[in-house]
Formats: sequence, C-alpha cells, structure tokens
Amino acid sequence: MSSAPPSGLSRDFWKFFCGQLISTFGSSFTQFAIPLLVYKLTNSSVNLAISAVADFLPYLLFGLVMGAWADRADRKRLMIGADLILAVLVGSIPVLYAVHHLSLLWIYASGFLGTTTFIAFNSAEYAALPSLVSSADLVTANGRIDASYQAASILGPIIAGALAGIIAIPNLLAVDAVSYVLAAAGLLLVRGSFNLESGDGKSVATIRQDIVEGLRYVIGHPILRNISLMMAMVNFVGATLGYQLVLFASRHLHATKPELGLLFSANAAGFVVFGLLAGWFRRHWSFSVVALGALMVSGLLTVVFAVNPIYWLSLPLWAVIGGLGIMFNINTRSLRQAIVPNHLLGRVMSIAGVLAWSAIPAGTLIGGFAIKLTGNVVLVYAAIGVLTFLIPLGFAFSPLGHADRYLAEASPSELESVEA
Repeated sequence: MSSAPPSGLSRDFWKFFCGQLISTFGSSFTQFAIPLLVYKLTNSSVNLAISAVADFLPYLLFGLVMGAWADRADRKRLMIGADLILAVLVGSIPVLYAVHHLSLLWIYASGFLGTTTFIAFNSAEYAALPSLVSSADLVTANGRIDASYQAASILGPIIAGALAGIIAIPNLLAVDAVSYVLAAAGLLLVRGSFNLESGDGKSVATIRQDIVEGLRYVIGHPILRNISLMMAMVNFVGATLGYQLVLFASRHLHATKPELGLLFSANAAGFVVFGLLAGWFRRHWSFSVVALGALMVSGLLTVVFAVNPIYWLSLPLWAVIGGLGIMFNINTRSLRQAIVPNHLLGRVMSIAGVLAWSAIPAGTLIGGFAIKLTGNVVLVYAAIGVLTFLIPLGFAFSPLGHADRYLAEASPSELESVEA
C-alpha cells in the first residue's frame, strides 16, 4: 500500500496516463466501427438499441460486485488483466470475420463481455487516481485525463472513417486489440501501488457487506444520491443520442462514412476543450453552477442540433454538446474522489455508475422503438433535448443546487460517517 501522494502530477501519474491514452486511441476505432457495422448489417434503429443494451446490461448485473471486488483487489493487476481480456474480446471480431463466422449475436455478446470486463477496470482506474495525485490536484488530473484521452479519440474516428471506405469495417477493431496489449505493458511501468492505506484497519468479511457499506454511503449522502438519481433520468432520455447517431447522421444529415468519422471526432474535440477548461470553470464558479448549467445548456443545444439540416453546422454543435457533458462528468467524478474514503472509492464509483446507468438499456430500447414507430428521428432528438434541459433545472431545487455549501458545512468526520 502507498501513502498519500505529494501535490502535483507525479511521474507515475504520467506513466499511468500514457498507457491509457494509447488504449483510448484504439477504442475510438471500436466506438466508431461497432454502431456502423450493426447499422450496415441491419439498417435498424432497434438493432442499434439492442447493441446499447448489450453494452450496458452488465452494469445492472455485475456493477456492484465488480466495484466491491476492485476495493479488495490489487488494482494494478486487475487493470492489466482486464486490458488483456479486452484485447482478446475485441480481437475476436476481425478474426471471426476473416474465417467467415462473424455473427450479429457475437457482436452483441462480445459487447456484453467487454463491458463486464471494463466495469472492473473502470472501478479500479478511477479509484487508483487518488494514489497518484493529491486531493487538490484531482480536478486538474481528471481534466487532463479526459481531455487527452478524447484528443486521441479525435484522430481515431477520422482515420477509421477514411479506412472504412477501403477495408472491411470489422478489421478496424484490430487496432483496438493491439492498443489494449500496449496499455497493459504501460501499466507495468508504474512503480507505485494503486491502493491507498485506509488508515482505519477495518476489514469487511464479505463482498456482500462491502456492497451494503457502499450503498449506504451513496444513498445516505444527499449529494451523491441526487447526482445518481439525476443522471439515471438524464441517461434514460439521452442515451439514444449517441447510439442512434449513425442513423441520425445518415438519414437527416446524409453523411458519408468519412463525414461520420468527423462527427465522432467533433464530439471528442469538445471533450478535449471542455476537459482542459474544467478546472478553470470550477475555480470561478460553484459545483452546482458548472455541473447543472452544463447539462441545461447541452439540452438546449441538442434541440438546435436535432432540427439543423446542415452537416457542417452540426459538427460544432455536437462538439459543444459532448464537451458540456464531459464537464459535468469531470466535476462529479472529482467530487466523489475528494469526499469518499479511498477504501470505499472503488465500490462507490461502481455503485454510482450502476445507479446512473441503470436506465440506459430501457432508455435506448424505448428510443429505438420511438424512432421506428414515428419514423422521425429529428422529433425524437428534439424531445430528448427538451427533457435534458428540464431535468437538471428541477434538480437545482434539490441539495445539488447548493452542493458547495453542504460540503463546506460538513466536517470530514461527518462525511466518513454517512454510511453508519
């Protein structure tokens, strides 16, 4: 176990960062290729929605257990093992395609298994960060991570979109498979532990008790509880945007494959710009203003994005919408990392994910059927934008409307005793 890290972004942080940056570049190929592959095979909004369900259902089934396990495990070894498993799963798609045995069912199944593996990785990844940087540097570190990871995602879809015109779409995933192997190698270079000492000598006997302890902490904390509830509502209505983007761009914007790649890259570019600005915004405005305001503005811009028929205007709109979303995520993640005891952090992060993402499978299915039944993807996207504005507006009257005041008034002992 390591002691609390010194201030500043350490050398171990940058090693950690570089390994995952490579993986993110590879994953941008998969994120572009899978929905395009499903759409080309089926031309169906419902099948795109089923792909989303396969990707998010593991959060409901395994998220709580994986988060508790990440708090018990050696996080570095867990992340390395997860990277190698993901390399095999992603690499299986171009291999099966090459031997003419790739099926739609396996695309769904590999997404399900990949997400299951990623949950464990993700719980360990963000729980590991406080062992690499000080609490005061968490927002900056998270901003650097999200911005730089998305910078890699700008180039990836552009290259993938260009390559999709000359090679088979499944073969694009080979890049991601190789990147996972390189990312695992990068994690081996980090000397420090990814587990901080809890300082209380507490030992919980079972995974079930770990999960209950984490649930009590999240549900008992008015800020964490309301963040999860709000995000469940936002994700229920908004998940359709990303998973139906290929269909929306093809039908409404008449985008070509290279233009689809640029659209994915525009979203990533927004992540970069707003990720780098996240720390600056947070220093000048409260958590409530930045987080809730970002979601409300993104909702209004989604309405504009939906009704706009001009492809080149859609690029900056989609970039800003994505950037505002990542600004919200950076601030809420940094808040959790700052106030949650490290020995609880893995399960709290996974519990937050389960609570926030639990509505995505149902939301994407309803969105897919809504597009099919109405035959009007523009109407569905515009309705999503309106709801995305109204939901955070309503939560402005909850404890989230004065989150900074609550945190300032709560003593460290009070924060640590929420689960009691």
